[in-house]
Amino acid sequence: MAEQNFIDYVKICCRSGAGGAGSMHFLRDKHTTKGGPDGGDGGRGGHIILRGNRNVWTLLALKYRKHIIAGKGDNGSGNNSSGAYGEDIYLDVPLGTVAKDAETGVVHFEITRHGEERIIASGGRGGLGNSHFKSSTNQAPRYAQPGEPGVEEWKILELKVLADVGLVGFPNAGKSTLLSVMTAAKPEIAAYPFTTIVPNLGIVQYRDTRSFVMADIPGIIENAHLGKGLGHRFLRHIERNAALLFLIPCDAESIAKEYDILLNELELYNPELLDKPRILAITKCDLIDEEFQQLLRPELPEGIPSIFISAVAQQGISELKDMLWEVVSSSVSDEPEEEN
Repeated sequence: MAEQNFIDYVKICCRSGAGGAGSMHFLRDKHTTKGGPDGGDGGRGGHIILRGNRNVWTLLALKYRKHIIAGKGDNGSGNNSSGAYGEDIYLDVPLGTVAKDAETGVVHFEITRHGEERIIASGGRGGLGNSHFKSSTNQAPRYAQPGEPGVEEWKILELKVLADVGLVGFPNAGKSTLLSVMTAAKPEIAAYPFTTIVPNLGIVQYRDTRSFVMADIPGIIENAHLGKGLGHRFLRHIERNAALLFLIPCDAESIAKEYDILLNELELYNPELLDKPRILAITKCDLIDEEFQQLLRPELPEGIPSIFISAVAQQGISELKDMLWEVVSSSVSDEPEEEN
């Protein structure tokens, strides 16, 4: 996916449709000269609806579509005929899209399922016709309700990438290289920091036609939760991952220190991230021999499964897939089943 095409944040103006006016009408035909009220109701104004689509991966379609306008409801008419509803506008968004109010920052909802539909701006209700207001004391009401106006509000849509495994590490830790080796994804790879400036997704093929999704998140640096570097713009993508794979190169000054910094940044951004299963992979191990690996083992942080790998030499990749699949499959089986 081209970097310029990956859009994970848009601000749009949503204008729902106004409801149609109720009709003030009385029955008149060749047999009836002074019939009772028969004014129909006005039609509802059009909604603006977000719809989850698993085949959409970005908010690119909404980047240049700043104003979303739904249709107005038609007015009611005689013979108790209701006006037609205004045209609803459906916006297909990726799974993991969060809708917020642009002014208050309040989160309305999150789209997580294919085909899920949520109203982001409700159309105005249609007005009642005069037939609703007749009574024993007012048999010929000469009034009807006007339709409710629609709403015009600015909304923010943010995308949180949905993936089974998220790669976490400092810039130039080998995340993109690992993704290119384990999947068919072709992220940009270079020997300088922040080569990856947008998340990249790839499908890891496992045994017996099984697979899981891996996401390469742009590199985290110290104080990223405060907006430093690429900041928390991409930290939110980690929230939707089932498991986290920490990548630290073998030539790091201190593997334990780098791991603690990464863990601290996640905790400061969202403490719930620490509840996710974690695996530590020591990368670029084609630069060292087995003896040096044994010297590094005492320095590895405790309480987290670890493995030495080399994406370039494809060392330890099969073992890493086994570890990831075990974590991913167990986390999926632990999720509660959806109610029908």
